[in-house]
Amino acid sequence: MKNVVPFKSASEVHAAIGSQVCVTDWLLIDQDRIDKFAQATGDFQWLHVDRERARSESPFGGTIAHGFLTLSLLGHFYEDYLTAALPFCDRGLNYGLDRVRFTQAVREGSRVHGLLVLSKVSDIDGGLHLGFTVTVEIEGVEKPACIAESLIRRYFRKEAA
Repeated sequence: MKNVVPFKSASEVHAAIGSQVCVTDWLLIDQDRIDKFAQATGDFQWLHVDRERARSESPFGGTIAHGFLTLSLLGHFYEDYLTAALPFCDRGLNYGLDRVRFTQAVREGSRVHGLLVLSKVSDIDGGLHLGFTVTVEIEGVEKPACIAESLIRRYFRKEAA
């Protein structure tokens, strides 16, 4: 993880609204990952899994990751980031999404990473309700793959409450 902002208290989190709090490491989106996502979801559209057809018929010149595969990476980004950034919390839940846009296809073989901006924070019973604007960037591509308004809940450790 690069540029991780660690917090010591809930008040520090509140003070960081509007700040970029994390830039994740790069993650390779290879055909194996795409195929496993297709297997898990049952989405076998040729644009994702048929390399030969995608090479000859798609405007991308090869297979691309599912948009929802790109979106699902937020869980990976959060797992690494929130554990390091909020040591006074011990568990969390994905609360949902307010807005998601897939703005650029992720070609097989690309690397992506996430930029997390803390957009809102509110106190909840036993923890924090956090909103992040997450931008998933593709290495070497100007336009991002995905921009999502994501909501997470993190709960305080018993000794920190």
